[in-house]
Amino acid sequence: MIKLYGANASPFVRKTMAVLAIKQLPYEHIPSMPFSGDEELARVSPLQKVPALIDGDLNIADSKVICRYLEDAYPEIPVYPTDPKQRARADWFEEYGGTVLAESAAGLFFHRFMRPRVMKQPVDEETVDKIIHEKLPPMLDYLEGQVPAEGFLFGDLTVADLALASPFVNAGYAQYTIDAAKWPKLSGLVERVKAHGAVAPLLEAEAAAFGG
Repeated sequence: MIKLYGANASPFVRKTMAVLAIKQLPYEHIPSMPFSGDEELARVSPLQKVPALIDGDLNIADSKVICRYLEDAYPEIPVYPTDPKQRARADWFEEYGGTVLAESAAGLFFHRFMRPRVMKQPVDEETVDKIIHEKLPPMLDYLEGQVPAEGFLFGDLTVADLALASPFVNAGYAQYTIDAAKWPKLSGLVERVKAHGAVAPLLEAEAAAFGG
C-alpha cells in the first residue's frame, strides 16, 4: 500500500491527499512534521520536507514530484489536462500556488494562528497587515483574470485548482477570506474546491483536529 508522510494541514500534503482521493487510491497516512527531528521522516525525505511518499520500492518527496508520479503510474482518473498547452498552464498554476501564494498563506497562518495558539506570543499585526493589504492583492488581481466564473480551470478538478485553493484554506485558519466582492471568480473557485467530494472530508478532519 502507498504510504504518505506529512501533516494533513500542510497545503502541499492536502493537495497530495486530494489527488489520492480523486484517483481512488488507498494509502496509509503517517502524520509527520517537517524539521521536527522525526527520524523516520528524515529517512524518507532527505530535505525533511513534506509530503513524502513510498509506493513499493519507490521513495520520493515533494508534492509536485509525487503528483506527477501518481498521474503517470495511475492514469485511469487524470488530475492534469492532457493537451500540452493546458498541461503547461496547469503546471504554471501549480507552481504559482505552491510558491508566492503558499508563502503568504503560511505567513498569515504563522502570525495569526501559530504565534497566539502555540507559541503564546502576540500577533504581529504589522506583518499581517502587510500581507493582506500589500502582498496578496496583486496576486488576487492576477488570478481573478485567469480563473473561470464557474466550474474548475480545466473542466474536472485538477492539481492546478488544488494548488491555488489549498493555501487559502490555511489562510482561513488565520481568519482570512478572499473578498468575494472584489475577487468573485477566485473566491468562487476556492469554495468549489473546498466543497468537492475529494476535498471536503479532508477539511472536516482538519477542523476536528483543530477543535473547530
